Amino acid sequence: MGKKHSMRSNTGLVEMIGLTEKFTFNPKEGIDNPVMVITDDADSVSTPRPRLCVLKREEGESYGFNLRVERGRQGHIIRNVVTGGVAGRSGLQDGDRLLEVNNCYVDDIPHPEVARKIKLSGHQLCLLVLGGNEYEQAVSRGEDLRGLAKVHKGEGCKPPRLCHITRDPVSGLGINFTPVEGEKGRFSVNLATGGAAEKAGVRKGDHLVWMDGATVSDLTHSALSRMMKKCGNHITVLVIDSESEKIYMRERMPILPTIAVPLNLPYRARKHHLVSGSEGYGFLLRLEKTASGRTYHVLREMDSGSPAEKAGMKDGELLLEVNGESVESLKHEEIVDRVRLSGGQVSLTTTTLQGLEFYTKLGLSPLLFCENEADEREKESSTPASVAEQSPQKEIDDSCKPRHCSLQKGPLGLGFNLDCVPKSPGTFISQVAFGGPGQSAGLLEGDVIMEVNGQNVEEKYLEDVILLIKEGGHFLSLTVMHKTSYKSKQSDTPTRDITDTEEDDDYEISAL
Repeated sequence: MGKKHSMRSNTGLVEMIGLTEKFTFNPKEGIDNPVMVITDDADSVSTPRPRLCVLKREEGESYGFNLRVERGRQGHIIRNVVTGGVAGRSGLQDGDRLLEVNNCYVDDIPHPEVARKIKLSGHQLCLLVLGGNEYEQAVSRGEDLRGLAKVHKGEGCKPPRLCHITRDPVSGLGINFTPVEGEKGRFSVNLATGGAAEKAGVRKGDHLVWMDGATVSDLTHSALSRMMKKCGNHITVLVIDSESEKIYMRERMPILPTIAVPLNLPYRARKHHLVSGSEGYGFLLRLEKTASGRTYHVLREMDSGSPAEKAGMKDGELLLEVNGESVESLKHEEIVDRVRLSGGQVSLTTTTLQGLEFYTKLGLSPLLFCENEADEREKESSTPASVAEQSPQKEIDDSCKPRHCSLQKGPLGLGFNLDCVPKSPGTFISQVAFGGPGQSAGLLEGDVIMEVNGQNVEEKYLEDVILLIKEGGHFLSLTVMHKTSYKSKQSDTPTRDITDTEEDDDYEISAL
């Protein structure tokens, strides 16, 4: 609580000018009198109005603000806005509460994740905020802040899509573009039915915003055609439906890859949550130099049956983050220290060398589109189906198997409640907070706790399970099975809340 994240930025001053002229009622004007309209219903409760602040900084320039969580106050709070800075010019003000970062609702997610989203935004950032007083009044009245954010964008507004298209040997890419008449730099999409582009998520009526890292607003049709010819067998495009594009333009909100839904991307960064065994985590971390001359921190030699192997880590993957912190600017020894001081649990984010090269060519961070290892395994084990075709029954079917859920504790705790059958061993999930770490990890109401950080707790009482969870520190690994498949009695009693090296000339090696 109260920890600052050093992103400096600033907001302009707004002067409120009052009406000082004496007003005399004129019956001919009646209720149409403008002063009467302004002063009428002064005591009524007004609807909070979120503000969109678009921040754009130059290379080496900071945003000019701090983001904080403060004791006794709710929300992610904007502080220390630098006068005349990037944030100040955008309209950001001290005390504002952050509702969305790049179109993603963040009021109910842990503070470190919010700060991470801001850091990954590059040189352009879209923040939806609510004034401090308005926010606190809205919370006290129990207003739906997520609903307020949706209303601000308007009905039917959909995010852009980042689609990776692979050329079909027969029909090609299945896409071309037509200039929008009378509007320079705007292009509509033409699709081949059933072609590669359509399969990659591009839709009829879409407009092209960005292609292979280049914004098309400054391109002529001939220049765009030349880019298409040089793209080879793959192309990555940012598209949006025309109606949503109008809303973005009306709100003066840029359409960026950072706010897009990724579809069909060939590479994704992956998060792995590891709990240390008796022999450590069971892998080597090496600093290696590639043919290009660049050095990377590489994961090597996963021991059979080790926590690293069980977490799905693969030989040759590049390390991007340790416990949510980028390792790009860290030395090898600093990374090793962070892993070893994590208290027996660590979260590692990785990607392949090909994945890093793919995002680098697009001018994007591979951390923008990260998926948990558990999510990836579920996709690999399930039968292929589009999101629209997947049945709600799938979640129920999956809950009937033992599941491994990894959580990172947020400012408000782990995001779930525990309960038990009175005077009996065994513990189950009684409630999962919406948008919290528990829900993100896949926990469901009714899940029976089988293991906590690798230790079997099926015969342990609730108090012992809570103690084990608290001893686990910042990270928690649970093995659970839903009550419908687990032979355990249940009760409707009230819930209880959990809130609270070797060196070489070419590389360095550390066993972890």
